[in-house]
Amino acid sequence: MDLTIEDFHRIVDERVNELISRISDLNCRRGCADCCIDNITVFQVEGDWIIQNCNDIINEGSAITDACPFLDNNNSCRIYYYRPYVCRTQGLPLRWIEEDQDKQPVEYRDICSLNESVLDLKASEENFWTIGPYEEALSLIQYSKYGNINRVFLRSLFEK
Repeated sequence: MDLTIEDFHRIVDERVNELISRISDLNCRRGCADCCIDNITVFQVEGDWIIQNCNDIINEGSAITDACPFLDNNNSCRIYYYRPYVCRTQGLPLRWIEEDQDKQPVEYRDICSLNESVLDLKASEENFWTIGPYEEALSLIQYSKYGNINRVFLRSLFEK
């Protein structure tokens, strides 16, 4: 069975909610738009999902020109339920593994500057969003539907 984008977002939301329940003091919430910048790209499958479900908002046009085109004038997301993966995980404490020059795995961690006082980077790994597995699952959804890994700018969804 192929995973749909809606199923994928539900799974991500469940995991994000588990993480947030452990770190209840995160400052990333409604009205915080520090990460909602312009020129965000998403896989075409997520862009098509937004077009399919948010056409009325797209027809209204973009609200803000120097930020995410789906923000309203109060810094609230106009497509919150249909927002892409990158928006669902923004602001979370992150961890990822890369190989060093000797091909040895090295763990890296980062956190939004608004949340630096909430969580120490040395906290247990269960308090971090691990970059890699979900991005791979999303790329597989994209590839299975389109046969490529094309990305689109969110702003381009407003182009007719």
